[in-house]
Amino acid sequence: MKPLEIGKTVPNLELPASNGETVKLSDFRGRKVVLFFYPQDLTPTCTKEACEFRDAHASFGEEDAVLIGISPDPVKSHLKFIEKEGLPFLLLSDEKLKAAHAFGVWQEKQLYGRKYMGIVRSTFLIDRKGRLVQEWRNVRVNGHIDRVLEAAKRLK
Repeated sequence: MKPLEIGKTVPNLELPASNGETVKLSDFRGRKVVLFFYPQDLTPTCTKEACEFRDAHASFGEEDAVLIGISPDPVKSHLKFIEKEGLPFLLLSDEKLKAAHAFGVWQEKQLYGRKYMGIVRSTFLIDRKGRLVQEWRNVRVNGHIDRVLEAAKRLK
């Protein structure tokens, strides 16, 4: 699959969501969307990232931006994560890795010399017409949410 390009319309993927519905990205046309991919619910770095997005949720709302998290975890795991951390946004379950492949975030990783396939922490800013306008790949959490919020503010 060809990697996503800035300025192109994002694929209209359908995924099961933490609200019990199946969500399509086109459901959010007319609003800015911040889509963040993370490896796993309830792990230290993923929790830190999700909680920082949680703490900035109102600020993103003021910019008419919807926050959506995606990981390969099942909805049941997402519900535990939401309950434990008080997350106010949807988490989508990408167990079949459709979104991960479409956005090019399922890649070979290495930890302690061991190679394996996994989600590369990444964030995508999508405009009101469904076009990709900015991406952050191989994200380090510190300061990341502030950079994404600034980009959302600049996007009209």
